[in-house]
Amino acid sequence: MKLHLTQAAGQQLITGYGADWIEVNRIRFSHSLLVQPAQVHEDWQTRDFNSLGAADFERIAALKPELVLLGTGAQHRFIHPKLTQSLTAAGISVECMATPAACRTYNILMAEGRDVIAALLLS
Repeated sequence: MKLHLTQAAGQQLITGYGADWIEVNRIRFSHSLLVQPAQVHEDWQTRDFNSLGAADFERIAALKPELVLLGTGAQHRFIHPKLTQSLTAAGISVECMATPAACRTYNILMAEGRDVIAALLLS
């Protein structure tokens, strides 16, 4: 699916997504990634929902966002609170949703100037 807004003045905008890809500023990625308004982190090693661990969320906590949108793949799933303790301890909110919903929500929050990270899983 292509999203309508195609520019965001120097920020990382999700411009499209599909079952096995995510497009940020018209650059297509075929693996899980972290997207912040100022930067894309392509080296996020998490492949799928079942491989998520506490270290994945510790890395996100170190980036100090206000909010994390966890795109859980094609299905909406909930993460165990034990895994997100580092975020909770830092006062960082986590919202779980299917990856397409996380992409759309990220764009809205980013456009509002929020310090958000989209942690996007493809499967």
